[in-house]
Amino acid sequence: MTNLSKAFRAVVAGCLVLFFCSWYGGKNELIGPLPERPDYSDSSQWYIRDRQGDVDLFYIISTETGDHLVGEDTCHFADTQDDYQRDQMLKEMHAVDSFYSSGKLNYYSPYYRQVSMHSWASEEMAMARLPLAMADVMRSWDYYLKYFNQGRPFVIAGFSQGAHAMLDILKHMPDSVARRMVAAYCIGYKITQRDTMQCKILRPAKGADDTGVTICFNSVKTPEGAVAVCSEGNLFAINPVNWRTDSVSTPFVLYGRRKNDTLSVSLDPESRLLLVKGYQQKYIMSVIGKPGNYHYMELKFYWPYIRQNIADRVEAFMRKE
Repeated sequence: MTNLSKAFRAVVAGCLVLFFCSWYGGKNELIGPLPERPDYSDSSQWYIRDRQGDVDLFYIISTETGDHLVGEDTCHFADTQDDYQRDQMLKEMHAVDSFYSSGKLNYYSPYYRQVSMHSWASEEMAMARLPLAMADVMRSWDYYLKYFNQGRPFVIAGFSQGAHAMLDILKHMPDSVARRMVAAYCIGYKITQRDTMQCKILRPAKGADDTGVTICFNSVKTPEGAVAVCSEGNLFAINPVNWRTDSVSTPFVLYGRRKNDTLSVSLDPESRLLLVKGYQQKYIMSVIGKPGNYHYMELKFYWPYIRQNIADRVEAFMRKE
């Protein structure tokens, strides 16, 4: 990164701090009180598994925390120092490591002041609060590159709010770093025309082992179950079981603690949604949930297939190197 771009980022970060502080100083309820800023030189602000591997997985968690009280004020951002909220975030960090790393990839996942689940009650409210969370993730990424990565190839992934943050990283990623990117996994979120105009390295995955590409998908029972904030305007989509971009359906096994269910999934090219058949649970997520939407299952539905796919793409990338 050039000194000029570093200086520009510092100016932007400073403006954001002044912006949020001015809102908080005015008791603006949209932003409210801010938790302590994470220090990424502090190991407690990371979940790390250094396996001495040749490739890293950098993962950004989804929304795992809600609004909470700071004195008599409501805070809309996760406190990375709070034991309860850290535990909520740690569950996903640990699960994704066990699901996707194959016990071979070095794994890095930062705690960050993510916006609360309650913030997603409206897209406008979430987007107004997201810059603070995204600034944390960008700082964690810069720290990772400088102190942890050591020039190794990497896979980058994020789920939901974490996928939004991942896209911000890709938009600021210089070519010298992008050349080491095996693939990017944008799970349970959207990649829009605006994103592609802002990010020249966004290329949709076309198969199971192309590299330097972005994998994206959203799961529903029918298109009517889609959640706009996650999938409206999405351009990228691929079936994470058969790795096709057409409508060919394929069976897959949903692995559970008590039983394994065989379901099927196909990609609807028109809506660019994954249509899952055979899933019986009727749980509806809080805040953004609606009948027939399986956003909460994105990590669980396909984990064995994505784990193998990460391994396949890593192998393909290393062959090219």
